[in-house]
Amino acid sequence: MKLKLPNPGLDDRIPSHEDLERMETEEAGDRPQWDNKAQYLLTCVGFCVGLGNVWRFPYLCQSHGGGAFMIPFLILLVLEGIPLLHLEFAIGQRLRKGSVGVWRSINPYLTGVGIASMLVSCLVGLYYNTIMAWIMWYLFNSFQDPLPWSQCPLNANKTGYVKECARSSTVDYFWYRETLNTSTAIDDAGGLQWWVVLSLIAAWTLLYICCIRGIETTGKAVYITSTLPYLVLTIFLIRGLTLKGSVDGIKYLFTPDVNELMNPSTWLDAGAQVFYSFSLAFGGLISFSSYNSVHNNCEQDAVLISIINGCTSVYSATVIYSIIGFRATEKYDDCMGDNILKLMNTFNYPENNITQTNYDQVLTHLNHTNPDIIQGLHLQTCDLQTFLSQGVEGTGLAFIVFTEAIIKMPVSPLWSVLFFVMLFCLGLSTMFGSIEGVISPLMDLKVLPRSWPKEVITGLTCAISLAFGLIFALQSGSYWLALFDNFAGSIPLLVIGFFEMIAVVYIYGIDRFNKDVEFMIGHKPNIFWQATWRVISPLIMIFILIFYFVTQVTKKFTYLVWDEEAENFPTLAERPYPSWIYVIIFILAGVPSLSIPFFALYKFIQRKCCKKKDYVDNTVDTISAKIQMNDKIKF
Repeated sequence: MKLKLPNPGLDDRIPSHEDLERMETEEAGDRPQWDNKAQYLLTCVGFCVGLGNVWRFPYLCQSHGGGAFMIPFLILLVLEGIPLLHLEFAIGQRLRKGSVGVWRSINPYLTGVGIASMLVSCLVGLYYNTIMAWIMWYLFNSFQDPLPWSQCPLNANKTGYVKECARSSTVDYFWYRETLNTSTAIDDAGGLQWWVVLSLIAAWTLLYICCIRGIETTGKAVYITSTLPYLVLTIFLIRGLTLKGSVDGIKYLFTPDVNELMNPSTWLDAGAQVFYSFSLAFGGLISFSSYNSVHNNCEQDAVLISIINGCTSVYSATVIYSIIGFRATEKYDDCMGDNILKLMNTFNYPENNITQTNYDQVLTHLNHTNPDIIQGLHLQTCDLQTFLSQGVEGTGLAFIVFTEAIIKMPVSPLWSVLFFVMLFCLGLSTMFGSIEGVISPLMDLKVLPRSWPKEVITGLTCAISLAFGLIFALQSGSYWLALFDNFAGSIPLLVIGFFEMIAVVYIYGIDRFNKDVEFMIGHKPNIFWQATWRVISPLIMIFILIFYFVTQVTKKFTYLVWDEEAENFPTLAERPYPSWIYVIIFILAGVPSLSIPFFALYKFIQRKCCKKKDYVDNTVDTISAKIQMNDKIKF
């Protein structure tokens, strides 16, 4: 028994296969197209492979049993990521529209799915480009020797170092005080930081220049932004493998703890990471695929990009942990060096008489003969595994851990420039997809005059985004960014992905979709695609969504602050969110998710109350707008 919900008027809203053939020929001069297949693939890879592959995936591996995390990640990549990626590519290529246009064509009640994608792309783009601004600030400061985060500034009297820096570290101080000038609470806004504002202006201006004419300009930029990160990662891997302790870091990353496979949160995090790392449900991939030839092999594209994405995650984790291994070894050596120095000074040992090799033996002997003196020395506990296990993610990895490792390398400014250029390229290529996920729906919705060129719409979008993004330039900006990161790109994406799968399989119709795929690539989707689209992928998404929602609802919302007066400073202090922040959380996570049922309800009321007017979109809404479907127009 085949389940398909009623969907009257579908044939009037979508072009037939014959129309598609004719449209491709007649639209050739009007509709933007990719110069070649490589340009399209590089753009999709650049959008999918972002900062999360570099700083989120390694952290998840480290915190979920190292190599053991790879097992659920790869399983869910195959069962969840690839099917939804193929579905987005195929439906965009078939209907030749952006995210709003695609779902509105399938059924006007589904327009909210496209609007939800647009809202998420907009919200995520706001804070993502702020990270780009921070990266540009660090890149600018990297052209100095010594690097500004390699030493503490002197106090006002020039008699010592600034107390806050002396109590923490040089990299912590430069990040929290010199860059963010952070406040001690999210409701303590402080003023705008002019250097962050200038960096934001530069980031949005550069994005506008790259996206000024859509894929005609971004398609040229991806030749650099999508390939350079791989070159830099390879350079860092070669450099990392020559550093002391790098192999220990890689071993720690990939040593599997099979017990983690029994932990539900391991599978939950793996599923969420697959979903986010593919940039699914943002709408950008649907828009990109709509510019393809109608007979492009979208199935092959989905598999190829999935393999590249998965391999990039593993490759970048290897690079990151080679550097983290070096940093942990440096900390271990410093710790041992301090302890050895205390022992030699206290017991008058000759120089080089105590080494790391015989340290434990000497300490055991002295602890037996002079236990009171040893206890009074307050020796540190030095354990390499402990230093390796101090996993960090996100901005902490990029702006604290990696910068700390870089200042210990010879020619540190060179490595700093390379690192931040790599992050900049990763972020910029992802922003190309985010901005496309906003502009295409705006044009589909016709909220702006059709006479406005794309350059004006892109400029207006960037300018408004810059204005809203100034909240991240406040002294409390980093706390706002963490809030956006936790909620804007989490539950809404899962909800959108689920509705996309249901819309294609049970409203558009899986049989019709199979015929479309066969028309486009020459053969019907095999049993793997049928099973994942119909049952497996939707069930996985429901499971992840429910468990994610339950864990979020039952969890007490807190955030971490940099507070010099805190008891455990320089460890970040945990604070509860003020009660009004739950309104913001609802706006970030609830509004995009609820826009799907709300818009369907609005459309239902509109049709019931305004029967005189037919609101169905009955023409093939392409850029040329001159080709109509076999005169299938209702009057």
